Amino acid sequence: MTNAPVAGFENISPGSEEEFIINVGRRIYFEQGSAVVTDEARVTIENQARWLKSNKKWLVKVQGHADDQGSEAAQKTLSTRRADAVMAELAKLGVGKNRMWVKGYGVERPVTDCAEVTCKSQNRRVVVNLREEFDESAPQAKR
Repeated sequence: MTNAPVAGFENISPGSEEEFIINVGRRIYFEQGSAVVTDEARVTIENQARWLKSNKKWLVKVQGHADDQGSEAAQKTLSTRRADAVMAELAKLGVGKNRMWVKGYGVERPVTDCAEVTCKSQNRRVVVNLREEFDESAPQAKR
């Protein structure tokens, strides 16, 4: 084990998107068919909230995803519920709701395409993405 920087990431700027991705983590995983935030996921969300409160320049798009268990409509709904659950936790920890929005993608953007249960579990996730401005999916952008 070494404390040497990872090649290509020696000069990560504090408050940068790279710092968030590498040092904080942007993915939260869920059990199959569930939008309940686990204790393990809560640790990641707490780290995200701490970082986001220190780096207020960033907007936050909370993207929900699902595997392919069930109908497309049901997976879209589940992915949105997952994103809503993460956003609610972040807000509870002090991240301003006016900086965040959710988008449920259902099965549209899988990380992996495989049949094994352990592999599919990678698709049951929420990704907290940093943005400099609201996109078309943000309610704030429609004002």
